[in-house]
Amino acid sequence: MLELDDVCFERDGRPYIYSTKLELERGSLNVLLGPTLAGKTTLMRIMAGLDKPSSGRLLWDGVDVTGTRVQDRNVAMVYQQFINYPGMTVFENIASPLRLQGKSKLEIQSEVKKVADLLKLTPLLDRKPLELSGGQQQRCALARVLAKGADLVLLDEPLANLDYKLREELRSEIPRIFEKSGSIFVYATTEPEEALLLGGNTATLWEGRVTQFGVTHQVFRQPKDLITARVFSDPPFNTFDVSKKGRQISSGTGQSFDLSAAIKDLPDGDYTAGFRPAHLELQPTSNKDMRFDCTCNATEITGSETFVHLSHQNTRWVGVLHGVQDIATGSALAVYLNPDRTYLFNPSGNLCAHAVYAVEK
Repeated sequence: MLELDDVCFERDGRPYIYSTKLELERGSLNVLLGPTLAGKTTLMRIMAGLDKPSSGRLLWDGVDVTGTRVQDRNVAMVYQQFINYPGMTVFENIASPLRLQGKSKLEIQSEVKKVADLLKLTPLLDRKPLELSGGQQQRCALARVLAKGADLVLLDEPLANLDYKLREELRSEIPRIFEKSGSIFVYATTEPEEALLLGGNTATLWEGRVTQFGVTHQVFRQPKDLITARVFSDPPFNTFDVSKKGRQISSGTGQSFDLSAAIKDLPDGDYTAGFRPAHLELQPTSNKDMRFDCTCNATEITGSETFVHLSHQNTRWVGVLHGVQDIATGSALAVYLNPDRTYLFNPSGNLCAHAVYAVEK
């Protein structure tokens, strides 16, 4: 197990990572999810031993390894910008860590064949990296890491340069590979969808802080605060202001709806209601749906879905609608939301303890 115990990191007096506690189990896949500059790469460099924390400790199976050099750790790392040995063939690149481990020729051939087949590199084994496309070079770098069999494997947006089809194939294969390896895998991404596809555990990061860590689908369904909900939503998480009085919630449009028994004990006052883009509908789905009169600012048609950008009073929303929707820019549009699909956050941004958790589609 790798444990980060109150790890902080500063440079030139500027904090990059605030106090962080994480426990990563062997054989686990752990996703670091956050926007650019959230601290994902810095956290991975600390785990690898490339950067030493300003305070706190790193423990490996209970042993303090905070000051251990990176070359003395069994760690492997793949960056978005791939790194290969240009003078070696693909086969030799993949085999290089196995030779350093003293593996036999037969063992090396077997292991190289296995990872090359997995990453669709078998026809390219005799080529050198500069003879490959960018995606093929990234696959070569990833194959070398998988062949090494490191205790800790750090993947910093490793699939970003691959084509869509291969990226989808690897996303489905990677969790299975990781589970069998017994290694700890840490995978950084900016894409919530990628975190959900990979599964495992997810740590959401925002401006150097881990806002939540847990089983990926639980973090997605039950974000403990508004920041986490926003980090784990693409398109953006939608919000609007509401107030509670008695058993009713009222929105700024004058609408009100009954509270479920689960949140009847919340104190009266102001709250922020949030919902995911996929929960907006063009037609009511129940007799308790809330109606919002909006203006369509733009639409993006992906084929199976239409992203509609809306203005509601002074707030901008995004809705994800099924199918191709022909909605004119600037037109008035009524949309509907089932209140059971909303999250309620208090003025501090924390999820209310008894709020109704949205049921995902």
